[in-house]
Amino acid sequence: MANAPKHVRNPAETRQRLVGATLRLMLKQGYAATTVDQICAEAGLTKGSFFHYFANKEAIARAALDAFAQMGTDLYTPAWSEPGVDPLEQLHRLLDIMVSFNQRPDELCVCMVGMMSQELSQVNAEMRVACDGHLQDWEDRVTRMLTDAKKIHRVRRAFEPAQVAHFLNSLWQGSMLVGKTRQSPEMVIQNIELARDFVDSLFESPPPRLGIRKGRIKKKKVCPDVLTSPGHSSCL
Repeated sequence: MANAPKHVRNPAETRQRLVGATLRLMLKQGYAATTVDQICAEAGLTKGSFFHYFANKEAIARAALDAFAQMGTDLYTPAWSEPGVDPLEQLHRLLDIMVSFNQRPDELCVCMVGMMSQELSQVNAEMRVACDGHLQDWEDRVTRMLTDAKKIHRVRRAFEPAQVAHFLNSLWQGSMLVGKTRQSPEMVIQNIELARDFVDSLFESPPPRLGIRKGRIKKKKVCPDVLTSPGHSSCL
């Protein structure tokens, strides 16, 4: 009788399990409270497997941070992926996606980048720079939308696109923080809608609001092993 085939290790899958476990744990309890032992138990892997792929907890935290940011970009991409769409409509679609993150049943909206920024920026320069880079990526995208919008729409009052993008990002990150503290996704949604009204107030004739409320944006699926598991909260 032929020998049973040996289990073939899949390095990419093993690494993803470790990163996913780290992301789930750190979204729930933060960096300092998460241990390598907990990550291995959550992933169902040994410490030998962990140290084969990562030198220490900081290394896997950075990998989890980058993975989270990339998945965030993937979820935001439908806002601007359709050719020929008015840049203000793109921004409205982005805000619609942000609203949708706060409409998931029994799940608060949190951000790995924001959490790591708060916890580590004063004590870990490399993580601070990494978090700043991911936050800046979001602002750069919104800055381009507003810059392009100024080229085709008459402005009601002068503004600098980069400053408005920074304000919107600060409102978004701060709202997630307060929303988590108050256990109130409704508050986050209200803040996003106030931000939407502010953006519209910058222009004489903003376009009609369409976005995902008219079914024009298809939501992307995100790997549940990386982002979520029962009883955990996540957001992009």
